Amino acid sequence: MMRMELKTLFSPEKIGNVEIKNRIVRSATYTHSATNDGYVTDEMIKFHTDLANGGIGLMITGITTVDKIGTISPGQACLYDDSYIEGQKKFVDAIHECSDAKIAPQLSHSGRQGLTPIAPSAITFKEDDRMPKELTNEEVKEVITNFINAGRRAYESGYDMIQLNSGHGWLLCNFLSPFTNKRTDEYGGSMPNRMRMLVEIYNGIVDEVGKSFPIIVKLQTQDFIEEGISLDEGKSIAKTLVDLGFAAIEPSGGSGEISRLYKIRYPSIKVQSQDDENYFLPAVKKLKPIMKDSKIILMGGVRNPLTAEKLLQENTTDFIAMSRPLICEPDLPNRWKDGDFSPPLCNSCNSCYFSTRSGIVACTVKEKLLKEKLNS
Repeated sequence: MMRMELKTLFSPEKIGNVEIKNRIVRSATYTHSATNDGYVTDEMIKFHTDLANGGIGLMITGITTVDKIGTISPGQACLYDDSYIEGQKKFVDAIHECSDAKIAPQLSHSGRQGLTPIAPSAITFKEDDRMPKELTNEEVKEVITNFINAGRRAYESGYDMIQLNSGHGWLLCNFLSPFTNKRTDEYGGSMPNRMRMLVEIYNGIVDEVGKSFPIIVKLQTQDFIEEGISLDEGKSIAKTLVDLGFAAIEPSGGSGEISRLYKIRYPSIKVQSQDDENYFLPAVKKLKPIMKDSKIILMGGVRNPLTAEKLLQENTTDFIAMSRPLICEPDLPNRWKDGDFSPPLCNSCNSCYFSTRSGIVACTVKEKLLKEKLNS
C-alpha cells in the first residue's frame, strides 16, 4: 500500500553523481549545537544521527561559517580553518556509519546580519538599524577565497556535497540583490556582476576538488521588497547557475529587511491550514522548466505526504525539503514510509526558532509529548 501511494517520495534520485535513497531533504537548520568557537560537539552529532536514523534521504546541516567574522551567534559550526576538519570528519563519519543518509554542510557568511556586519554596500540593516561595513574589492576577493577553502575542507571532511547559502539576506544574497548591492566595481551593477561572487566561488571550489563533488545552492529567487530580486530575475539567475554546473537549486525568498517578528506571524510561514502549505511552490514551478540535468528542491511549509507525492509524480519538483517538522519528529520519514500518512505533529509555533537564542534547538510540542509519555 505504502509503496503504491508514496512510490516516488521513497524512490532514489541523484544529485550530481550522488544517489539519494529517497526524495526527502532536511533543509538547512541552525541548531546552535557547536562550541562557542564552532567545533563539533557530541550534542551536534546526536541531533543529526537521530535525523539520519529517522529515514531522511539528504541532510543539509545548519549554517557553517566560512569566515571568522561571518558568524551570526556563538554555537555556529565553522570551517574557516583546517583545525575544524578533524571534528567535522568525526561528525560526517557518524552519519555515514549509522545510516545510508547523505549529508551536506551549508556554507554561509552572515553578511549584514552577523556579529560583525559587512556588506557589498553601506546600507543600514533596517531590522536592527546597524550600518554594515562596505567591503573593499580586495576584501571581496578574500571572502571568495574563504568560501573556496571551506569547500575544500568540507570535501576533505567526507561530506557528500555542499550547499552554498545565497538566500535570506545572507552575504551571497546581499551581492545578488540590487537592493543591497550598489557597488560600481565588477561585483555590482548588472546582474552578471552581482552574480560574479557566487560564480567565482563555484569555479574556485571546482578547481580545488573537481567536478564530481556536487555543489548545490539555496537561492534567493525573490526578495519580496521594492528594488529587490523579482521572480523573473530569480529565474534568470537560476538559469545561469544551472548552465554553470550547479547540481541542484533550493529556491527561497524573503530578506532580512522583513522583520523576524513579521515573518514569524506571517500566516504562510505559520502553516495554519492546507492552503498555507508549499509557499515557495510558485518559484519552483517557475524554475523547473530551465533545470536541465540539475535538480530542484521544494522547501517551505511542506506538510502533507500525499501532496508531496503528487508534486513529485507530476514532475513539479525533484525533492521535498522540510525543517520544523523534522525537529519535532526526526523519524517522520520512517513513519510515512511505514504507512502512517497523518500530518506532522509540528504546529509551526516557531518555538524552535526562538530556542536557538539560548541553546540547542528545541521543540515545545516534542517536549510536551515526552512529558506526557513519562507521566502516563
